[in-house]
Formats: sequence, C-alpha cells, structure tokens
Amino acid sequence: MHSLTAGLYEYRLDSEASPFRASLRIEREADGVDIVHLLIEADEPQIPPPFTLSWHVPIIDAQGMWHPTANFNKGLRADWAQPFDSKSTYSAPVVSLYAASGRNRLTFAFSDVLNVIKFDAGVNEETARFRCLVALFDTPTTPLSRYEAELRVDARDVPYYEALNGVSRWWETYPAYAPAPVPAAALEPMYSTWYSFHQQLTPEAIERQCELSRAIGCDSVIVDDGWQTADNARGYAYCGDWNACAEKIPDMKAHVARVHALGMRYLLWYSVPFVGIHSGAWSRFEHKLLAYIDRLNTGVLDPRYPEVREYLIGTYERALLEWDLDGFKLDFVDVFRQPAAEREDADPGRDMDSVAQAVDVLLSGVIDRLRAIKPEVMIEFRQAYISPLMRKYGNMFRAGDVPNDALQNRAHTIDVRLLCGHTAAHSDMIMWHPDEPAESAALQLINILFAVPQISVRLDALPRRHQEMVAFWLRFWREHRDTLMGGELAPHHPELNYPLVTARGARAFIAAAYHDTVVGLPGGRPETIILVNGTRGGRLVAEAAEEIGPRSVRVLDCCGEEIDAYSLDGLKGLRAFDVPASGLVILQA
Repeated sequence: MHSLTAGLYEYRLDSEASPFRASLRIEREADGVDIVHLLIEADEPQIPPPFTLSWHVPIIDAQGMWHPTANFNKGLRADWAQPFDSKSTYSAPVVSLYAASGRNRLTFAFSDVLNVIKFDAGVNEETARFRCLVALFDTPTTPLSRYEAELRVDARDVPYYEALNGVSRWWETYPAYAPAPVPAAALEPMYSTWYSFHQQLTPEAIERQCELSRAIGCDSVIVDDGWQTADNARGYAYCGDWNACAEKIPDMKAHVARVHALGMRYLLWYSVPFVGIHSGAWSRFEHKLLAYIDRLNTGVLDPRYPEVREYLIGTYERALLEWDLDGFKLDFVDVFRQPAAEREDADPGRDMDSVAQAVDVLLSGVIDRLRAIKPEVMIEFRQAYISPLMRKYGNMFRAGDVPNDALQNRAHTIDVRLLCGHTAAHSDMIMWHPDEPAESAALQLINILFAVPQISVRLDALPRRHQEMVAFWLRFWREHRDTLMGGELAPHHPELNYPLVTARGARAFIAAAYHDTVVGLPGGRPETIILVNGTRGGRLVAEAAEEIGPRSVRVLDCCGEEIDAYSLDGLKGLRAFDVPASGLVILQA
C-alpha cells in the first residue's frame, strides 16, 4: 500500500505483494486542479497484479454524476455497485460530480485510455463520502516492466461542462491521442439509408433519396448494412467478404459515380470485427477468432494476427480506390475484447498479447493508409466507442441508435459533444411517421440542433409540409452552424436530460428550450439572439439580467414561415414571447 497526502486529497494505492514497485507524485496544474503521477515498475517484464488508486471526498453540495455511458441515469450510486469500465474502443475513464446548480464539485479523469480501466465515485453509506477509484490490471494484460499514468483531479467551482472540456483538452496534449483532422464535409448534414431502407437497398432508390436530400442541404449519403448481402434477416452471417451484392448493386463503382454526379459524397458501412459463417472468408479465419457469437452467426476476428489486420485494412483500402468512396462507417469495434482464456483451436502467429494494443495498431493503420489516398476521408464511429483514442482513428462520432426518440437523441448527442472536442458529433439518424403533425416531427430536428443532422426518412413519402419543415431546419442549421457547433456550448441540468442547451458564438447566441423553463440571456449584447421552442407549448420565457438594447423581433413557425414581427425598445428582466410549437423567435440588434 502506498499513500500520499498532498494537494486536494489523500490518495492511496493498493495492490497485493509482487515484484512491482509503485510510487505516487502530485503536481499542481492550476488552482483547484491536481495531477497525480503514478509509476509502477519491475526489474523485468511480467504480468502486474491489480492495482487500485483510491481517495475519499466529502459529499457536499453534489447531487449528480456524469460519465460517458450514464445515458438517462445521472444520479449518484452506492460504492458497492460494480465500477464502470473503459478501454480504447469503449467509453472513457472520466467522472464529473456536480451540484444542482450545474457547478463542478469534482471531475477526475485518467490518462490511460488504451487499456481496460475500472473507475467509479460511489457513495459510502457510513461516512457520506464519495469513494473514488481507478483500478488497473484486473483483466488479462500483457507483461510489462514499466507503467506510467496520470490522474487529473479538478475541484474548481466552475460549470461541470467547463470541467469536462478541460479533460478533453488535457487528453489532447498526449501525442498518442492526437485527434484526426476533421474534413469540412464531416460538418455537413447527411442522409443515411438505415432507418429508411434497412437492408432493402437498390441503386435507384438510394440515388433518388440522394437527389432529394441534396436539394434540401445534405452533402453526403451513408449507405448502411445490406449492400454486401442478399440476405435481409438483419444478422451478420454473410459479413466478412465485403463484395457488393450483385443482386442489389450490380455495379458499385458506377453507382457511386452517379451519386457523386448529384453532388453527394458516399460513405459505406462495414462491421469491422465480424466474419460470418456463410462468408467466403470464414474458412480462412475461423481459427483466428477472439470469440463466436451464436445469435449473430458470426465470429469476432482476432486483431492480434497480422494477417487479420492486413485483411481488414486492405479491404477498406481497395474499396476506397476501386469504388472512389469518400468515407466509412466502421461499426462494432467495441466487440474487440481481451479473452479470459485463449481459444484451444487458435492458430499460432499472433504478434502481440494485448487485444487493446492490436486494435490500436489496426485502427491506426486504417486511418493512416486511407488518408494517404484521400486526406479528406471521413471515418464514423458510434457511441459508446467514442473514447479519446478513437478521435485519433476517426473524425465523426455518432450518437447511439435511438430510432424515433428525440429525447434520447438530444441526451446522447450532448453527451458526445461534452468530450469530443472538435471531432464532428453527429445525431443518430432521425426518423418519424409521415402522419405525425409537422410540429411534432420538427422536434426530431430541434432536439439534435447541437450536432450534425443525419436524416433517414424517405423524403418523397413525406407530406409537403414535412418537406418544407425539414428543408427549413436544415437551412437554419447550416446558416448557424458556426455557433451551434463551434460556439461555447452550455448544456444545463444533465440530470434532467438537458432541458435547456445554449451556444454562444462571436455574434450570435442560440438557446433551445425543451421544457417550459426560463432562458437566461447573456450579457455583452450579442448581435443576434435566437430562442428555439423545443416544446409543443406556445411560449418561451427569457430573462435578461442586464439591459439589452432595442431589437427587431421575428417569430417563425416550424416551417420557417414568419407569423409575427415587431420591435422592442429594450429588454430587461423577464419577458414571455408567444412562439408556436417547434417555432423560434429571432431578436436582432
């Protein structure tokens, strides 16, 4: 056991007896922010025993807990619960404890985002303290003689989202985690085939939706699962060969060229780890698997084999060259897991023991070789494989699948935004029933205003008013993208699923209210103030703490039609605006 009392807390490092020596050192990064340096070493490489770094924090004015996979449950929890875990392709080792006011009470993050890390901040019932911990090496790992890592502990009284932004910037300082560049095209609205077609794909149908979506502001199409197989059973038994199914898309290159001629870029879906039992690749790789998933009729490739890595990288490389693709949706990379025991039927030839390290080599090879061909290539990953290390491999992070669920899409996209820095955060593909009232359907778009929209409805099957609504909100999003995506993001009350989200740019302030709440207007008199009604009610309430000068006011409905216009001599204190459901009010200086 090693303990250190310095800086903010008393830190304790526990492990069983072993040849490994351990030490802790504390460095003050800033007032209220400590960096705890951890060093573990041995005289020769060997497998380390589990280590746990822990510390205790009094629970004072802390009512909520944010972590990357919290989803709808952002409450506190007991210290006897199972800790969270993270690895390179899943989640991230960070927790933020915050007050009901949204102010940070303690945010901590660990620098090792490659290996499996267990972490938690649980309530100790006996002492009314948080037991905070970071646990290492309790899953199979590769032998080592030296391990260094850092724990960043932030107890500043700042908004919780500012503390999380500090964590994101801190991870970016590690050269091994340097984020991939983000092409301009990754920040344009996209059309996705998944909810609108699932696996029932034809070139003609895809191209028709590309034509329609391009006309309303989409710049790319993501063609999802189904292009590679005639089987439409939603399984993965035929994944692994990655040839275009001749019955569906007889000439992929010509099809992609026709989409390009419409002014659209083309991204293609791949399930990275899967090799199905009915694929031609099965016989080649059936003894180079991490696992077999019975219900999906597929094996999980073992990236520790150089042949596996080269096969996957070469597959994407050939597709990029032969079909002139613009990007890839690389799915299910979180399924790569270190096995508790090696398979008895495994072939020899693995060149490393750690699956995490092999995945790093694989995905680094993917982005490097694809960017060498097309520097602006787009790579999408899906929540929850959105760790800081994934920013190195990809430049688009999409919210997890929440079909037709605007509330979850909002919560998921904001969760992604809080840690992803400049990596493009995308919504899950939005869909709705064509018989929905336009005001209700508009909520699908309004709830994902602070992410890049992905649309997945058959646009020619929508009523005219729906088409006008989608065109308006995509136009609005593109017009205000710099503020929505590049402004100072402030998502309020995560424990209530962000009922108010604001963004402030150089000249504009945009607030989206998803509940009947009061929108606090900023000081400094921004040139443009836009208040979006993300409810089915008919009003928005704003409060100006300081005088805001004369403004022209325009009120628009959910399709962008102006329904009222007037002038205000000024604004201070509370003011209720009549705004139709899913409409907005623009206050222009």
